[in-house]
Amino acid sequence: MTDLLNRISQSGAASQILLQSGEVAISRAQLLRRVEQLVEQFGRLNLRSIALYADNGIDWILTDLACHVLGIRIVPIPLFFSPQQINHTLAGSGVEALLTDQGHADKVIDTELAPAPQQPFAGSFKLYLLDADQSTLIPDGTQKITFTSGTTGAPKGVCLSAAQQLAVADSIATTVANTCPRHLCVLPLSTLLENLAGVYSPLISGGTVIVPPLAEVGLAGSSGLDINTLLASITTHQPNTMILVPELLNALTAAAECGWRSPSSLHFVAVGGGKVSPALLQRARDAGLPAYEGYGLSECASVVTLNVPGADRAASVGRPLPHVTVTVDQGEIVVSGSEFLGYANQPDTWNQGPVRTGDLGYIDDDGFIVVSGRAKNQLITSFGRNISPEWVESELTAGALLQQAVVVGDAQPFCVALVCSRDPATTDAEIDELLRTVNQRLPDYARVLDWCRMPEPNSKQNGLMTDNGKPKRAAIEEHYKFEIQQMYAIGREAINQ
Repeated sequence: MTDLLNRISQSGAASQILLQSGEVAISRAQLLRRVEQLVEQFGRLNLRSIALYADNGIDWILTDLACHVLGIRIVPIPLFFSPQQINHTLAGSGVEALLTDQGHADKVIDTELAPAPQQPFAGSFKLYLLDADQSTLIPDGTQKITFTSGTTGAPKGVCLSAAQQLAVADSIATTVANTCPRHLCVLPLSTLLENLAGVYSPLISGGTVIVPPLAEVGLAGSSGLDINTLLASITTHQPNTMILVPELLNALTAAAECGWRSPSSLHFVAVGGGKVSPALLQRARDAGLPAYEGYGLSECASVVTLNVPGADRAASVGRPLPHVTVTVDQGEIVVSGSEFLGYANQPDTWNQGPVRTGDLGYIDDDGFIVVSGRAKNQLITSFGRNISPEWVESELTAGALLQQAVVVGDAQPFCVALVCSRDPATTDAEIDELLRTVNQRLPDYARVLDWCRMPEPNSKQNGLMTDNGKPKRAAIEEHYKFEIQQMYAIGREAINQ
């Protein structure tokens, strides 16, 4: 039995319900027994590596735990990956088998790797044997490969050890200090944040993990949201904890401001995956949502810092978790104590030591970390001022008016913004008023002096957003080149008058 399963087995009574999905509930004793069955089955197949492509559910978690026990290298595949990205992930990780559920089998059996016919397998999954690429280069000690896609859309395989994953989960449990939490999984389990902080951490804290299919929490694809379904799920399950990305927090906050009441059971909502405006966090708390911002990255096995009740500072992402040390070198945030093993098939990245995050920020006098943006996205105005576009964008989208904002201003005398409203009926006057309000909170050099509507949101489908929801800035600026030129032409004319 591995350290992770040992911790879970010793965290409470055998009869306690640990996993719940719909009417199916799994006790601690049942979990251990079902994991043992999977361990035996994996052992008979003599597998050393598998890919997991399936919806959220109990079998996803049991499979993940069984791989921990055997030291099998597991590769969770996000459901929103394109067929090309799935092929890239399978080939780039050298997996020997693919597990998938009924709802997603058609997409994966059509891969270029031509999997063998389905093999008998316990639970709801289908198992396909693959012709693994024996030339794949993976660092020693890798137990999980989490694939993240950057601006190019080509996923990179971040290699993590079992010990590193447990250290993060343990640190979160210690820092949040929730005894026997009832956690509702809202994000996909293939998201490392939900996998470690939403499953491992509650389980080793003696808690219960509620893991409905994603459609039952209102999520579809990488960006679709049925807010009424999400609200109903939260009301039904009465969780103590959840993990949200900023867009979901914004949606819940807007719903609460319109009359929905969050359950009194809810006492900790972690928010991560992107910059969160202090104004949005304050709106959320005023509406009854106990939201706390954190920060992390896959290369550090997800969470690095976290605000919690009693140790919370506005505009910061919290203090470092106990297992890591955070420093700042020439403005860049550097993390040690939770370094990934390297990228798959990139031996030059293996065992490199402290992780240079590429994020800009500083540490205040009380040890709270403030992240100001990405170094590669930093704008330098023609007046020599450095501006993080994420900072300004988070202020613009903190309210209920704008769905997206992309700030432009590199080598220019002032900033302009491309915006998309949540409601097509939003008037120009309303957006003008929002900009006036936001500009009052910003220093003069970071203020947005003009704006233009985007006819549709940036998305993966139109090629203007990455799979993990980040704007492809170069592509956006090229796509809206004429509109940007017009804004600067008008703005310079106004300044010179």
